[in-house]
Amino acid sequence: MTATIEKPTAQAEAGRSARSLVDTVFRAREISIAGALVLLVLFTWIAEPRFLNDQGVKDLLLNAAILVLLAVGQSVVVVTRNIDLSVGSVVGLSAFACGKFVSGTDHSSLLVALLGIAVGAACGLVSGALVSFGKVPALVVTLGMLYIIQGIDYWWAEGEQINAADVPQPVLDLGSGSVLGIPYLPLISFAVLAATAYFLRTYRSGRELYAIGSSPEAARLAGVPIRRRVLGAYVFSGAVAGFAGALWLARFGTVVADNAHGWELTVVSAVVVGGVAIVGGVGTVWGAALGALLLTTIGSALSVLKVDSFWEDAISGALLLAAISVDRIVNVRMTRALRKRSAR
Repeated sequence: MTATIEKPTAQAEAGRSARSLVDTVFRAREISIAGALVLLVLFTWIAEPRFLNDQGVKDLLLNAAILVLLAVGQSVVVVTRNIDLSVGSVVGLSAFACGKFVSGTDHSSLLVALLGIAVGAACGLVSGALVSFGKVPALVVTLGMLYIIQGIDYWWAEGEQINAADVPQPVLDLGSGSVLGIPYLPLISFAVLAATAYFLRTYRSGRELYAIGSSPEAARLAGVPIRRRVLGAYVFSGAVAGFAGALWLARFGTVVADNAHGWELTVVSAVVVGGVAIVGGVGTVWGAALGALLLTTIGSALSVLKVDSFWEDAISGALLLAAISVDRIVNVRMTRALRKRSAR
């Protein structure tokens, strides 16, 4: 009787110990990213004090807001051991659709946001269905969707441009307004970020996404509805990208067919640099948001310091390679440490 009671207790202790180790490692990753961000800001501010004036800080937050949103949606997909390369195209399509919808009207910003979310969710539904139920590799599906959505956007636009003069003022106010000196867009991004982080950590369906990424076979044996969860992750990513497209319209006012073109790799870079493992199962949306903020700050710092923009892509690529290398090293060492603890 005693042995029967002690065995589950020991297993529970081992499980808690493993989770504690994983949490500690990735909390350290997030702290290191935040530290690098602080050092970058301080260095740039010393070199150019105007970098942190009121307008400079607002521009930095506004520039990062949309990328942070996309990184949050991408993270939910990546933790399931998948990827979504179509988010940039979804932003462009959603922004143009919202622009056409409000052009010359008095529609509210809420309707614009709902339309953007609907357009993005529809795109995510198609990608998710092909990946989860069609068993088509995510890389192939989302790369194909990238080109399909771009083609639809170019065909629909036919060279047309939506100008800020055609957009209702309430929509433009969403992109330029602020509360207590803080622009609306960063506040919206933070709200989505916090809600997503809470869901992933608190709800069973959120934790199951990590289980799928860690080991799809083990998740299946545990009764996790893998296809539904993966489909839900893609719909969420698409909805967030569509919402980002609506915010793009509010932020810039002027919309063309190729908005956010090429942002796919920037989003993936932000997620991976932020500590979300490309092989799935580990990482947080907080880290992904820090990665997005770091990449945005690098671009702003190089611009302020009058450094060739070529170096922004080079630095982003170097950070991506470094993050993947660190993930590999950390995963190997964590596996060894967990095996030793289990053996004890």
